[in-house]
Amino acid sequence: MAVSAGYIGFVKDLFAPFGAISVRKMFGGAGVYCDGRMFAIIGDDDLWLKVDDETRPEFASAGLMQFTYETKAGDPHAMSYYAPPDEVFDDADELGRWTTLALEAAARTAARKNPVKKKSSKKRVSAARPRAASRKAVKRRAVKKTTAQTS
Repeated sequence: MAVSAGYIGFVKDLFAPFGAISVRKMFGGAGVYCDGRMFAIIGDDDLWLKVDDETRPEFASAGLMQFTYETKAGDPHAMSYYAPPDEVFDDADELGRWTTLALEAAARTAARKNPVKKKSSKKRVSAARPRAASRKAVKRRAVKKTTAQTS
C-alpha cells in the first residue's frame, strides 16, 4: 500500500481550495487532512473519501467501491472510506460535491468522538506542584538572597 511522493503532491493540489491540506504517512498508506481533520486516505496511489452513516448511501448508490483491507488472519475488513467517482479529477463541481460530503462526514465523526464538554463551575485545586511561573519566581528570590549574602 505504498504511496508515491508524486501522488501526494497531486492530492495536495487537488484539495487545496478546501483548506490547509496535509498528508501524513501511516500504515503503508497516508491520511489526508484538511485543517487538521482527516477526510481521505491514500493507498497504492488510490484515493478514498471518508463516509459516515449519512453519506454512505450516496457513495454506495453511485456504485463506488468501499475501501477494504485484509487482516492478519486473512479476513477482509471494510473501513469508512469509498473511492470517489472519476469525475472528481476533471470536474471542479464534482470535486466540490464529493469532497464536501467527505469533509462533513469527517466533522460529524470528530464531533461524536470528541463531544464538547461543559466546564465545571467548581474550581479545581491542585496541591501537587506549584505552577511553573511560581517556581521560577521562588528560584529568582533564592538566587537574589544568595548573591546578596555573598556580597
